[in-house]
Amino acid sequence: MEKEKLKFHIYNTMTKQKEVFEPRVDGKVGMYVCGVTAYDLSHIGHARAYVAFDVLYRYLKYLGYEVVYVRNFTDVDDKIIRRANEIGEDSKALSSRFCEEFLNDMNDLQCLLPTYQPRVTDHMEQIKEMIDQIISNGCAYAIEGDVYFSVDKSPNYGILSGRRLGDNRAGERVAVDDRKRNPADFALWKAAKAGEPFWDSPWGPGRPGWHIECSAMSAHYLTHAFDIHGGGMDLIFPHHENEIAQSCAACSESKISYWMHNGFVTANDEKMSKSLGNFFTIREVTKLYHPLALRHFLLGTHYRSPVNYSISQIEISSDAVFYLYQTLHDCEVSLSTFKDATEAPGKEIRLIPAAENHIKKLHDEFESKLSDDLHTPTILNSSLQEALRFMNSSVTDMRKKKQQQKSIAKSFVALHKEVRQVLDVLGLLSRLSYAEVLQQLNEKALIRAGLAESDILGFIEERAEARKNGEFTKSDQIRTDLAAKGIALMDIGKETIWRPCVATQQQEQ
Repeated sequence: MEKEKLKFHIYNTMTKQKEVFEPRVDGKVGMYVCGVTAYDLSHIGHARAYVAFDVLYRYLKYLGYEVVYVRNFTDVDDKIIRRANEIGEDSKALSSRFCEEFLNDMNDLQCLLPTYQPRVTDHMEQIKEMIDQIISNGCAYAIEGDVYFSVDKSPNYGILSGRRLGDNRAGERVAVDDRKRNPADFALWKAAKAGEPFWDSPWGPGRPGWHIECSAMSAHYLTHAFDIHGGGMDLIFPHHENEIAQSCAACSESKISYWMHNGFVTANDEKMSKSLGNFFTIREVTKLYHPLALRHFLLGTHYRSPVNYSISQIEISSDAVFYLYQTLHDCEVSLSTFKDATEAPGKEIRLIPAAENHIKKLHDEFESKLSDDLHTPTILNSSLQEALRFMNSSVTDMRKKKQQQKSIAKSFVALHKEVRQVLDVLGLLSRLSYAEVLQQLNEKALIRAGLAESDILGFIEERAEARKNGEFTKSDQIRTDLAAKGIALMDIGKETIWRPCVATQQQEQ
């Protein structure tokens, strides 16, 4: 399937349907994704959003587009100020610290760096200019140092969410204030309070409201009209609804072609929240599981669907990533052994038909499914798995079928290249070697099991001694006990090796 002939369909929240993606400027894409409010470590709900939009970014680049990707940091906000006061830290220092922690998490999850990562505190002039324009256009008003957007002046308010004006309830990031003309009016600028950071403005010292920052920064980097605006479904209302209202009030030419939103994350089928004790940071998950396992888990559900986080599911993804990298490692080792067979001059070597079929199926399914609103689960669970199984069987064939070694080796190279291309766009291809990733996966498994590798080697010796003495019940129990902790013992010839596996106690649960 030729890239220039591919039609990329994405679901547009504005129109409530899938549409063929057509950029405003041929060959170029402008994309803005709402970033984090930097006051704490990021949770797996954040991971869900930014992995989803990272795949979008990667696939647009794969299709040949020149992409300008903007993802902001909110580094001044009520939550930041409150947290800073609680722990006695300067609010700017606290937000800066958690911006860096977020970037560390994104790096672990292999999310590419956006083109721009603007921070609110660096764009006060653009924010004040936009507020001033909205006031000049008669859509906002100042009261005692505060500036409010007048929702009554926005005839299309509710166009994105479908919600009515009265749904914008006071108290839900909409301040309760008797001075407002309409209870649903929201703050563009907040007058300074004692002990809070502030900036000078025509309306007095203060700081911006939450919604205006994204309108101002997206317009600054992408102009008032651009292609894609993304974020979590929780941002549709009121945040994105308010963005549309204030952006259109500032500039009548404001227009975003496609609104994209990712689904929520639940934990063990319950809404994730700190009060329920089922709230997980990215760091808590990656302490026990490889970041690629978390990314694989998130890609295993379509980005618009809710995803349920559970230990059993992350265990399955961890096992899948191990199988993936073990297969690629075995392939690499086999190819190094038969390198001469793939590079020797002479008669043209043809790919074996089965390999050609797997390459074509993987390539076609990869492009067709990602072009259908980024349908990643089908790729992970269908043609990619078939290709990996074929690669595993080919390792054995290459050793046994001497006359076909050159064809098998060449087929291996071609299929290996196609698999790597798919993994790269999905963000599952590590910057490290296959062996290094496998070692990291082993180390995480040892942490989960509460064991050192020397402990496992001791159990292997104990099991071997038990088998030698005919104590098969004891040897089986050693294997069973380790499997319960996620450690599989594998007898290969006269040698016993270990590898991570899905803990049997998790399978039972």
